[in-house]
This record gives sequence, C-alpha cells and structure tokens, in this order.
Amino acid sequence: MWEFLTGTSSGRASSVSAATAGVIVVTARVGRSAATGIGLAALAMVGVLAPVFTGHAAAQGSHQIAVSALVLHVGAATVWAGGLAGLLACRHLAPEALARSIRRFSWVAAVCMVAVAASGLISAAVRLPTPSSLLATGYGWLLLGKTTALCALAFVGFLQRARSIPALATGDRRVLVRTTVAEAALFGLTFGLAAGLSRTPPPASFVPEDPAARLLGFPMPGPPTARSLLVDWLPEPLTLTAATVAVALYLAAVWRLWRRGDHWPVARTAMWVSGWVVVIVATSSGLARYAPVLFSAHMIQHMILTMVAPILFVLAAPATVGLRALRPSADPAWAGPREWITAALHSRSARLLTHPAVAFGIYTTSLYGMYLTDLYEIALRSHLGHLVMIAHFLGAGYLFFWVLIGADPSPRPRPAFPFRLVILLIFMAMHAIFGLIMMQTQEVIANDWYSQLGRPWGNGALADQKVGGGIAWASGELPALTVAIALVVQWSRSDARADARYDRSVDRAERSGADNAHAAYNRMLAQLAERDGRPRPTEAAPAGDRQ
Repeated sequence: MWEFLTGTSSGRASSVSAATAGVIVVTARVGRSAATGIGLAALAMVGVLAPVFTGHAAAQGSHQIAVSALVLHVGAATVWAGGLAGLLACRHLAPEALARSIRRFSWVAAVCMVAVAASGLISAAVRLPTPSSLLATGYGWLLLGKTTALCALAFVGFLQRARSIPALATGDRRVLVRTTVAEAALFGLTFGLAAGLSRTPPPASFVPEDPAARLLGFPMPGPPTARSLLVDWLPEPLTLTAATVAVALYLAAVWRLWRRGDHWPVARTAMWVSGWVVVIVATSSGLARYAPVLFSAHMIQHMILTMVAPILFVLAAPATVGLRALRPSADPAWAGPREWITAALHSRSARLLTHPAVAFGIYTTSLYGMYLTDLYEIALRSHLGHLVMIAHFLGAGYLFFWVLIGADPSPRPRPAFPFRLVILLIFMAMHAIFGLIMMQTQEVIANDWYSQLGRPWGNGALADQKVGGGIAWASGELPALTVAIALVVQWSRSDARADARYDRSVDRAERSGADNAHAAYNRMLAQLAERDGRPRPTEAAPAGDRQ
C-alpha cells in the first residue's frame, strides 16, 4: 500500500484527494465563516483535480491540450454539481433568499455548462483520430452517452430557473425540490458515464510512438522560423478560457459605464485586451511549441509572462473598473461581487502580499529559484508543473508591478516615488545578474530532459542556454524603461493633484471667510514674535507664490 501511495502517480493523486477530504471534514466543523468556506472550496478543487493529471489524457498524444481541457471540464462540472447540492441543502431558507440563490446560481450553472461542453469537444477532438471513431469504439459510445446526459442537464437546469422562482414567490418549495432531485439524478448518471470514460483508453492508434512525442505530447518541431512561430500554434485551453472570460468581463464593465454616461479611458481598455493577447501568444502560439525544446524560447516566454503582460494588466486598473461598474448589493446580508472585490482588497493577505519587500522577494525568488533548482525540469516533465509555472509567473509579475505602478487602490499606502525608483533599479540589477549567471554557467539546466529529448537540429543545449541568458540580460531594459516612464508620469500627476487640492482648499476658505493653513501659520509667527519681544514678521507668502 505504501509503495502504491508514494511510488505511483495514481497513488500520489489518491493520497492528495484523501488528505484534502480529511482536512475539509475537520475544518468545516470548526470554521463556518465565508472566508473559511472559500478556502475549503479551493482545497476541495485541488483534491478533485489531482487524479486528472494521472489518467489516460496525461499519457496520450497532445497531452497538454487534453489535460488542460480535462481540468476545465472536471472543474466546471464540480462547481455546477456542488452548487446544485448547496441549493438542495439550503432548501429551508426563506423563499426570498432561496430565490436569490437560484438566480445567482443560474448564471454560474450557465457558465459551467458552456465550459463543460466546450472542453468536452476539445477532449474528443484530441483523443479520437476520426469522427467515425464515435460509432466504432466503446470510447465513442460512452462519449455520445455523456453528451446526451449533458443536454438533458441543460434542459432541467432551464426548468429550474423558469419554474422554481415563480413557485417560491408563492411560498411553494416542492417545485424546487422535485427539479433539484431530478437534476441530481442526471448528474449521477453523467458522472457515472464520465468515470467509465476515464477508465476507457482512447483508440490505440492515437498513442504516439516517437520518444520525443511521448515527452512533448507532439512531434519534434523543425528549426524555428517566422512561419512556424506564427502558424504552428499549440492551444492552451486554460489560458484561452481565462483570457476570454477576463476580456469579456472587462468589456462588460466598460459598456455598463458607457451606458451610464461615465467615462473610462480607452487606453486602459486597450492595455487590458493587449495584455491577454500577449498571454495567449506566449502560451498558445508557436512560441509555446518551442518553449520545452529550446531554453531560449522558454526564456522569451518567461519574460513575456513576468514583465510584459503584468505591466499592461496593472495599468489597466481592473479592480477600479469593476468597483465603478458593479452596483452595491441591495441587501447588506447578501454580499455581491462589488463587496467581494472590496473585501479582497482590504484583506490581511492583500496587505501582506503588497508589502514592497514581500512582492520583490516573491518575484526575485521565482526568477532564481526556478532555474537554479530542479523546479524547471519538473515544470518541463509535468503538465501540472507547467500550469503552476505559468500562473506563478503571471501572479508574481502582477504583484510586483502593482506595488510599483498599479492604478488600482492598494490595501496599504504605496511607497514614495523615489523609493519605487530605487526598487526598480534593484530589479534591473537582479535581472542583469541572472542573465550573466545563465551566460557564464557551464552546466546545462535540466540536462536529463534535453538529453532524452534528443533535439536533432541547432546548437547544443549549453549554447542555447547561453542565448537564453543573453535574452534575460537584455530583455529587462525595455520593460524597466516603460515602468520608469509610468512612474514619472504618475509622480507628476500626483503633485499636480496635490497642488489642485491645496488651491481648492484655499479658495473654499477665502470664500467662506474662515482661516486656512496659511493664515494659521502667520498667526503662529506673530505670536512667537510677540512672546520674544521682536517686531511682528512680514506675512509669509503662500506656497504657490514661494514656488
């Protein structure tokens, strides 16, 4: 048993699932706050998704696309089924509260249904060699049965919203219970088919025979050219989904502001869209196909994800547009998305993470720790490690540049502008040092990976690593210059706003006949002169006149 739990991928996944279930059972009985619930929900998702990375999808061709699609598929189905179970458990709530829960859950269920359907199509496309395999293989028949069950679930979900809410308005809960039980039964059938599908291998002809293809999930590409980088894409379903959702939400918020008559800078919208386009290019274009083959290509991907995209994101001010577009919750007892964003910005975790030392430490540690330890090879060999690496690069870069030039409200006062420039200079020095280390080292990073890969073209792994070091050394200059310009502009605007506030306060005081700070300062000088027996001093000029 110990050998199975620790020495096999499926055993380790089972261990993770069991451990998370145990932690949830114990913690849920002692902590029932909303924050605890969110944390346990995230932990539960880890336990649910752990086996995804050990099934047939991880061993077949195009395993990056297959595993990412399966993560999206299982995650969306879990949220959908869990929300339904939550509604059934809370059926004794007041009718008004229950109706509000159904309305909110309907949107979540609709999004999950689209995600499940789209990810299922992607999974079928990469696992079935031809459309005729749907009727010629047991795997195809199970897939058709699961698709039919999903369509039935969509129909029952529509009935849930259409009939349960009007019935609750009259105090009748029976319609909700009947519909929810029927939907739960369909979920049981669908999950049973999904379990059988996960235990059924796809057509054997789809298993790659080339050693490089087994490692990469796709055949070894030829030497990189402009055409291969622009045309030979390797789609990453998770980042494509995240980009689509993020851009859609941002544009919806801008549209709501526009319809309300409020102004939102077009430049900020362009930065947000451009940032996600950059992420898609880094993770789904031909660059993603060459990143596990060439260290230099990976370093370009790294620089894009940690420097280019995060700078565009923080300047787009996504939290600000969300707070302006979202309406406050009508009921204080029912927090809405606007309240969730506010709570997240003022949480203890946000205050800790946005401390300049913490943000800079996370960024620097991720830069050196990834390549001076075995983490880089783990990310190459494991798709889970690859996904974690992408998320960490984006998160660390966003956090660091948010502290420097973020346009959103910060949970703690940001450092003074001169101190931020000092942090930027240290950041440039750390990047340059890292690049020099990569250029001068004589040891190949992830040597076992590149040896097994056996790239038949180009220079050796060490020469390519030195090229990657040169890219890291030189690529930090342009983003650092962009950040410096943004800092100077923000500094200038901050001074202008401070002067404007002072002028407005002086004008208000003069119009009302009240004393202002300038008059109080002159009175203090007069009192000091009278106490010392000296002549009354000439009144000091206002700050603006002195300047």
